[in-house]
Amino acid sequence: MSIIKLTAHCTDYIWGGNRLREEYGKVMDSDKIAESWELSCHKDGKSIVANGEYAGKTLPEYIEAKGNSVLGTNCERFEYFPILIKLIDAKDNLSVQVHPSNDYAMRVEGEYGKTEMWYIVDCEEGAELLYGFKHEISSEEFAERIANNTLLEVTNNVPVHKGDVFFIEAGTLHAIGKGILIAEIQQNSNTTYRIYDYGRVGADGKPRPLHVEKACEVTELVPPKYPTTAQGTPKKLDGGVKTLLRSCEYFNVNKLELDGNVAIEADAKSFNSILVLDGNCTITANGESITAAKGDSVFVDAGTGSYTVSGKGELILTDII
Repeated sequence: MSIIKLTAHCTDYIWGGNRLREEYGKVMDSDKIAESWELSCHKDGKSIVANGEYAGKTLPEYIEAKGNSVLGTNCERFEYFPILIKLIDAKDNLSVQVHPSNDYAMRVEGEYGKTEMWYIVDCEEGAELLYGFKHEISSEEFAERIANNTLLEVTNNVPVHKGDVFFIEAGTLHAIGKGILIAEIQQNSNTTYRIYDYGRVGADGKPRPLHVEKACEVTELVPPKYPTTAQGTPKKLDGGVKTLLRSCEYFNVNKLELDGNVAIEADAKSFNSILVLDGNCTITANGESITAAKGDSVFVDAGTGSYTVSGKGELILTDII
């Protein structure tokens, strides 16, 4: 079978809530679920195959068993699996943070840097994100404001609405605000440099570690470069509406508002990832079908060819170009 459902790896960071458990069916033995890693080959949390002959194996084990051809030729330029897809439930504010570039992260951390994209699945009224700076500042001012806890006076706070899109290039200062549910598509990395954490303590009762020196080396001290809207205009299909959210060298992400039957192509160039944000659908390829509901994540092998997604709902489609 060339279509598999995945079981997510979940985390319980202190700022998380319970929407992923209550609304998206995620399972974890903890008081809260902050993130579900829906498509992951990362060593810190791997997706598990949920159906078919490979059920119970990790996604990396599935890829190893079937061969790298299931990833597609567009993935050959990467040293390892290129992306990681998450759902993030921020009941409280996340720390103010930054991610390094590939060059810096490979040299210092031994893994990719992290450029990422956020799609606002849902949010409370009045919710905000921190996204870059209000204006350009100097490295001296940045360090001084971190030291005297006045950094938030110069950061750019953006009101968010359902359907907004944020492209967070490596080096961009950012923080998800409380009351926001996000679908995140990112490079396959778990490197984050925390700069400010509101004086919170972790489960051990101690302040969570900061990474100020590294953050000062990688942060771009400028306003954000990208608008908070989709990159493409909605395109009407016979069975729905497809909108390009963001395309870059690391990932290509579309939203599909499904209302009928839509044909999609998984050619030899790239695998397809389908994340169901709402509704239900049936995915059919080469005479085989699986059903997927809200919260489900599906991996379609490169080279599967034309397949059909039928039903009604909101889906995030990701591939590599």
